Amino acid sequence: MRAVTYTTWPACAAAVALALTACSGGGGGSDGGGSGESVLTSSWGDPQNPLEPANTNEVQGGKVLDMIFRGLKRYDPKTGKAENWLARSIETKDARNFTVKLKDGWTFSNGEKVTARSFVDAWNYGASLRNNQKNAYFFGYIDGYDKVHPESGKQTADTLSGLKVVDDHTFTVRLSQKFSGFPDTLGYAAFDPLPRVFFTNHAAWLKKPVGNGPYTIQSYTKGSQMSLRKWKGYPGPDTAENGGVDLKVYTDNNTAYNDLLAGNLDLVDDVPAAQLKNVDKDLDGRYLNTPAGIIQTLAFPFYDKAWNTPGAVKVRTGLSMAINRKQITETIFNKTRTPATDWTSPVLGAAGGYKAGLCGTACDYNPTEAKKLVQEGGGIPGGQLKITYNADTGSHKEWVDAVCNSINNALGDDKACVGNPVGTFADFRNQIGQHKMSGPFRAGWQMDYPLIQDFLQPLYYTNASSNDGQWSDKEFDKLVNEANAETDQAKSVKLFQQAEGVVRDNMAAIPLWYQNGSAGWSSRLSHVALNPFSVPVYNEIKVG
Repeated sequence: MRAVTYTTWPACAAAVALALTACSGGGGGSDGGGSGESVLTSSWGDPQNPLEPANTNEVQGGKVLDMIFRGLKRYDPKTGKAENWLARSIETKDARNFTVKLKDGWTFSNGEKVTARSFVDAWNYGASLRNNQKNAYFFGYIDGYDKVHPESGKQTADTLSGLKVVDDHTFTVRLSQKFSGFPDTLGYAAFDPLPRVFFTNHAAWLKKPVGNGPYTIQSYTKGSQMSLRKWKGYPGPDTAENGGVDLKVYTDNNTAYNDLLAGNLDLVDDVPAAQLKNVDKDLDGRYLNTPAGIIQTLAFPFYDKAWNTPGAVKVRTGLSMAINRKQITETIFNKTRTPATDWTSPVLGAAGGYKAGLCGTACDYNPTEAKKLVQEGGGIPGGQLKITYNADTGSHKEWVDAVCNSINNALGDDKACVGNPVGTFADFRNQIGQHKMSGPFRAGWQMDYPLIQDFLQPLYYTNASSNDGQWSDKEFDKLVNEANAETDQAKSVKLFQQAEGVVRDNMAAIPLWYQNGSAGWSSRLSHVALNPFSVPVYNEIKVG
């Protein structure tokens, strides 16, 4: 979702005069615009970009897209399995040519029918270089992508040659190479359908997006609140069990947690690290701590020559070995994180590609070897490691300080590593996007779909959509291409794991820990759950 170096955790700034509703309201029980069902309040953070499906690759925007859109597939909120949703069938005989047939009865909230054209036009828009969509890369396997989104120069085509509308309920997709896992990627938001108003009155759509999911957007004031309401005409089986959700913007999850305790907020989906020891008692058991498809890493700016030398491989590996993951996860995160031993997530399971211990000794805490490798590699570029992170959310300062303390102890230098905070998540992401990082930076990845491919290709493939450090390796790219073309799942997984071995051998990023999803809620709510992406299943929550 959304992929995504992300994780911003919202809250309502008390000093801001809200244009929509006051920051209280957790216990208010407002109705759902006449639906007779109550509205819940939940912590949130402003999206980085407008809510175009192909331009949203961070958690906060992804949460909203998951509420207002439904695609060809949907990932089961309990298992993460990709299930047909708007798709009646997606068939192929060769893992390259696919025929997609749509179910009848689906419409957008403005009454327009969802047709094959709704998907094809949306995908063409998302792929176009002219539209500068962050998730354009996800359309890269479709024939003609090199014409609509060339690596250099202007695009020479407006539409993907691999997409063809057959009739209102059928379209075909031809890929430029075999990709056996393609159908299971289609629950990702970038592949959502779009109504005609998106194209005919784009400015109006951006102000108030129209989708086909169980909620509609009532209003949004940046820095304050987004109000979503149940769409009573929603044709899907997963209708909202509440009248709506008011997503309140917070810049500090401690403030959000305190508002929850005070009765001014119903749901917090990131319990602050400092509160983890008390949360069960504070909330009388209204707390979830469940495994999620999230890994936290330290990424590096390979566009900086100092970090892209043969010796720098030893430095990065040495830094990995200088981090006492076990101590940090136990001391700071109170069992909501697990030391990472590969670059994926345990939620995939062994059959899905997770391989415990793939990182080997490079992820073992070994201060003696760490110091030796850093010295052999020529030392830390610039003489000091500055770990950049966003300071507004997620309790990042605590763990960054702990990581630096561990590195400093291992290297015998109390100034070897320091934290480098950036004020807001949006500023942090903008600096990353502009390639302004001079050292390692926080990189949280929440899976877009439950495939090992999603933990590797978007992050480490040459010029991939979320390859923020611009790492590139021909052997890795080759293995990924072979894995995607393999129709036997077990063989495909083995090839992906070989590619992951290339990431390990180059320490393209330092894996830190796997992250659980956490949530706390008020006594007004029931049926609260987190999906495998750590996002609340909003439509299932009941109020009162």
